[in-house]
Amino acid sequence: MDDNAWENIFDWAGAALLNLSFNILHFTFNKKMDFPLPTLTPVEQKKESPEFIRLSAASAMALRLQSGRFTRDFEFGGINILLNYDNGCLSDCAYCGLARTRPGDYEDKSFIRVDWPMYETDLVIDRMVKYEDKMTRLCISMVTHGSAYKDTYEITEKICKNVKTPLSLLVAPPTLNRERLQALKDLGADMIGVGLDAITENLFFDRRTNVPQGGLKWKNYWDVINYSREIYGPWKVNIHTVVGLGETDMEMVDMFYDLKEKQILAYLFCFNPEPDSRMGNYPKSKIKRWRRIQLVKHLIEEYGLERKSIKFNEEENIVGLGIFASKINKVLKTLDGGVPFMTNGCPGENGEPGCTRPYGSYRPSESHRDFPFLPATDDLVLIRQELELEKLVM
Repeated sequence: MDDNAWENIFDWAGAALLNLSFNILHFTFNKKMDFPLPTLTPVEQKKESPEFIRLSAASAMALRLQSGRFTRDFEFGGINILLNYDNGCLSDCAYCGLARTRPGDYEDKSFIRVDWPMYETDLVIDRMVKYEDKMTRLCISMVTHGSAYKDTYEITEKICKNVKTPLSLLVAPPTLNRERLQALKDLGADMIGVGLDAITENLFFDRRTNVPQGGLKWKNYWDVINYSREIYGPWKVNIHTVVGLGETDMEMVDMFYDLKEKQILAYLFCFNPEPDSRMGNYPKSKIKRWRRIQLVKHLIEEYGLERKSIKFNEEENIVGLGIFASKINKVLKTLDGGVPFMTNGCPGENGEPGCTRPYGSYRPSESHRDFPFLPATDDLVLIRQELELEKLVM
């Protein structure tokens, strides 16, 4: 048992002994006194990281810590961890469920509109060991907080000593520098993710800097991205890009090409408004736009689609693909088996989809915006309709 565990036991025992002493005094002397003596209770331990973490509801189900089932049965092994603090994340992004000024207690707030129940870290790691053969990818999500690096370091060290499943870190750039990124890699972290989200500097400023408790810096994020690329290597860094924060299709496409050239992965998310956030009433992207961006991203990354083949209108939205290569035409006819429309996430040990985050972009009652499994035949029929594929292919 480590020193922290012994300290917690001694703290509890001391408080319990003090409580017992006062109750004995209360029983012995209360009859002789005109007022009752107070009864003390042990001070409740703060449920903060690193001793406690939060799990996505799907992760809790996968580790058999919570009952439940998905609308469709599939194998799920991507375990997502979120740091927890009483005062929460100190950033205040306009669209985020964890935003500092969003109403409510931090531990009751959702993140990407998913519940995140809290558990003891050691219990979670024990379950990781028990169900290691079913896990495909682990991820620790940091928040902007003064203790985030220290706690991420401690949790990373514990996980890497006990579990072989590859571990990603979704980092908070304000808490990091080159030395800290290197230290996390030395512990065994496999990949670094950066939630850039807003893909242009102006949009980043509007959504993440110029907000009531803002202050995040575009340059700081790109410094951490570039340091991570140098330290972790090609295709070991990923950037989260969110469709629907105010960007154009052309800006999104330009980002895909830029990241591909840098050998950095682009992970695609669909804006999903969080109730009571400052963008809570902001409309979600239309399904046609979302599907077309998914498809074009896939064609750029996997088939080398040329920039000149993508046609935009005056609003910089994708309206056509001027494609003549037979290979890409074949992909369009089959929609590549549905792969372009699966959830983007870090791979498993053998390159298979590892982190699939079900319900991150849609509610369980809604049709899938991205699929944590290969879409079925009926799904592909619907996707073709949503794409308006015949109008898209020129």
